[in-house]
Amino acid sequence: MRKRTGSGPGWWPLVALSLGAFMLLIDVTIVNTALPSMATALDASFTSLQWVVDVYAVALAALLLAAGSLADLHGKRRVFSAGLVIFALASLACGLAPDVGWLIAARAVQGVGAAAIFAANAPLITATYHGRARGVAFGVWGAVNGAAAGCGFALGGVLTEYVDWRAIFFVNVPLTALALWITYRTVPASRPPRGAGARVDWAGAALFTLGVGALTYGLVRGGDAGWGDRLTVASLVVAGLAAVGFALVERALGGARVRRDRAAAPLLDLSLLRNRSFTVLMGAALLTQAAAFAHFVYSALWAQSVLGMSPLSAGLALLPMSVVSFLVAALFGGRLQRMRPQYPLGVGVLVIGVGVLAQTLVAPGSSWMALLPGCLLIGVGVGLALTVLIAAALGAVPPERAGLASGAVNTFRQLGYALGVAVLGTLFATRIREVLTGLGVPRAAAEAAGSGRAREAGVPMGLVREAFAAGLDRVFVVSGVAALAAGAAVLLFVRGRATTAHAPERVPGPESAPGPAGGSGTAPERAREEAHSPTP
Repeated sequence: MRKRTGSGPGWWPLVALSLGAFMLLIDVTIVNTALPSMATALDASFTSLQWVVDVYAVALAALLLAAGSLADLHGKRRVFSAGLVIFALASLACGLAPDVGWLIAARAVQGVGAAAIFAANAPLITATYHGRARGVAFGVWGAVNGAAAGCGFALGGVLTEYVDWRAIFFVNVPLTALALWITYRTVPASRPPRGAGARVDWAGAALFTLGVGALTYGLVRGGDAGWGDRLTVASLVVAGLAAVGFALVERALGGARVRRDRAAAPLLDLSLLRNRSFTVLMGAALLTQAAAFAHFVYSALWAQSVLGMSPLSAGLALLPMSVVSFLVAALFGGRLQRMRPQYPLGVGVLVIGVGVLAQTLVAPGSSWMALLPGCLLIGVGVGLALTVLIAAALGAVPPERAGLASGAVNTFRQLGYALGVAVLGTLFATRIREVLTGLGVPRAAAEAAGSGRAREAGVPMGLVREAFAAGLDRVFVVSGVAALAAGAAVLLFVRGRATTAHAPERVPGPESAPGPAGGSGTAPERAREEAHSPTP
């Protein structure tokens, strides 16, 4: 395998970049069907299982913008390769975890590596391919990403059932090594533009990470220890102070950039939030991601812990949503892109809300089929809405701010998943505990039942079925109402233009996986990348 110099780069760079994206995206959901096995093997509480899922998403969301800046300033291939190394080592540590604390820490580091891979992925495709080859490359890349988003549940089930839950992490190591080798053999190195003097906004990155981490910790701990608990209150106060500090830093840097070219570039241009359409879109991105995807963590736990389904069967039961969203995006994505994006976005989010509310059909005696109508509707809504989310953001801001807008959208989306898992998990666990303790079950046994260890705790399965149905009902109602509110807000308040002009090279194929947060330097370049970028 050699670098192509005379007749274009060939397709090996695309293999490396698609493989990196596939691994980081699939690790968002691959753990869901392994959670009951992890709980049994590591004697993990429900709160610990929340952190296994959430800490990866928190690190990914918190560091996306900073990783994008690093890629711009220090070279995209360098940041992508460093991300692969971090991701591989962290995956190995996850697989070797002797206890749940170790696993949570390793998942956090894995999220750091994922942020670096994510931020540099699409910009490297843009830098490597040109003309028609770029369109084909993004089409293939989008299809791979859609497959990753769709098969995480099933692949996690296969590995957990036929190998071991640790295999979901070990499998990353040889794949990452392969991607790294191909990258160094075929992906050309990139250098920052000559004369670029901007610095990374480390203060903003630190405050944003602190705020997101403290808020998530407070939400999770509040459901476990109570909202009056000292650490709960302290973490929420820290989150608020970090948010204020972040706003002050970004505002100061925005003014400094006007006066001095070599000042650190702000991670987020706060002036965009004065645009009502853009602000509503950020809220919609956050709420839609939380409402459409976060509840599947608890549906998978119900399917295995209460219905007794195997990890593979549980993964396959949740697969219809991803398949439908993939098909809708593939069949109608081109037509949707020619519409004013706020309309398919708003309607799609409303359909997601209806689909989530339809899952309240789950009752104590239900089988997994009770989830199917809702899953199908959610898939339709996801295919409609998230295909055009980036286009809606680009249409709401001036073209020269498109790069910042697209990066912000993807950050808010990942943040929505992280906070959604925390909030819905707190609601789910609290409701299960209320029901079981109300029926005379000791608190410790009720908490064990909530993490999928009802049999070990000696809780009768009839009571567990009732408690899980009540917990899921609360989760679905809150998620559905949030999605309906977000969809209505988009239709009522978002005004924008079609963004065809931002994307002169239309990419064929499905648009059903998360888009990158980083860019390649200038706003026009980032806008072109993000217009090609699929979204889950």
